[in-house]
Amino acid sequence: MSINFSLFGGADSLQEGKRSPRRTFLPHGDTNTKIYPAPPQDPSDFLWLMTEEPHRTRRMAIMKAHPEVTKLMGYEPLTKYVVVLVVTIQFAVAIALRHTSSLSPLFIFCAYAIGGTANHNLFLAIHEITHNLAFRAVSPNKLLAIFANLPIGIPYSAAFKGYHIEHHKFLGQDGIDTDLPSRLELLCLNNVLGKVFFATFQILFYALRPTFIRSQRLTRWHFLNIAAQLVFNYFLVKNFGARPLIYLIASSFFAGSLHPCAGHFIAEHYLWDGMEQETFSYYGWLNILAYNVGYHNEHHDFPSIPWTRLSALRALAPEFYDNIPSHPSWPMVTINFIRDKEVGIFARAKRLSKKQVGPRDAAAKVELADSDSDKSE
Repeated sequence: MSINFSLFGGADSLQEGKRSPRRTFLPHGDTNTKIYPAPPQDPSDFLWLMTEEPHRTRRMAIMKAHPEVTKLMGYEPLTKYVVVLVVTIQFAVAIALRHTSSLSPLFIFCAYAIGGTANHNLFLAIHEITHNLAFRAVSPNKLLAIFANLPIGIPYSAAFKGYHIEHHKFLGQDGIDTDLPSRLELLCLNNVLGKVFFATFQILFYALRPTFIRSQRLTRWHFLNIAAQLVFNYFLVKNFGARPLIYLIASSFFAGSLHPCAGHFIAEHYLWDGMEQETFSYYGWLNILAYNVGYHNEHHDFPSIPWTRLSALRALAPEFYDNIPSHPSWPMVTINFIRDKEVGIFARAKRLSKKQVGPRDAAAKVELADSDSDKSE
């Protein structure tokens, strides 16, 4: 009996021909799974676009068609309670494992299944709080992010805010959007083994890449984040030994490695199925554990709408979202990313930043836009 791999994420089989089965589908189903809008992308370079990032355009269109969308914006009081609950769970499990060998199957299983899921939830809590969606004022949001950072073991919430806001404002811009792979990653990891390495250690890429691409000016919030984390780590080791801290750091590693929830890192902005679509959503049940980050087109369109109302945004404007292909499975995204030759480190859309675009490039861009306008007429 053959296995229907479409149930796991769009693949028809593990034995594929020259062209892989379609990996994405429309929210209400896509029966035409063999049609691709374009040939496979050149794996030797990123896809360079001269178009504007799509989210601002769609946001303006939705606000014009549905001005009541503004009622969905604002903070979500529930967030702080979820954060306190998950931090408490992680602290309790870490203490409970203080007498368990860190190499034992039980310790590793708990770090992966419980800790990896919990710390991934805290990653996305910090993502949510970064948009000031837990409190009305900015400072309480920053303090909550520092608190949510504690079980992660390594201070990063203050630095993440700056990089993530730039990711929204300058989506795809080379040298600014640090979510994009670097040229060195393209050269070194553009094969199956490289993609396995990337998927296994992607948390390290997201942590270290920004420091090499775009440094930040340190603020008092950075120092407070670092100080709070060091004090917490010291308290944990001093009173309960090193194993609770090992558990928390291992949880963070697993959360950004080959974990079911970690598929969203690849799912969100990698290019699939020959499309120049920069952002993909996922509407499956794993969103329950991940602050609905799978509603990623919706989130980029309206970063001021909290996680509890993103589904309401999609329901409000179905004419804008029901025609956008999405991923049916985060775990299968990771598997397909590794085994599919048509997607890899190269499968990202990039734009030149304003500093990189010279007068000649700018003129060419205007000429190209005029040419496209003439064709449409």
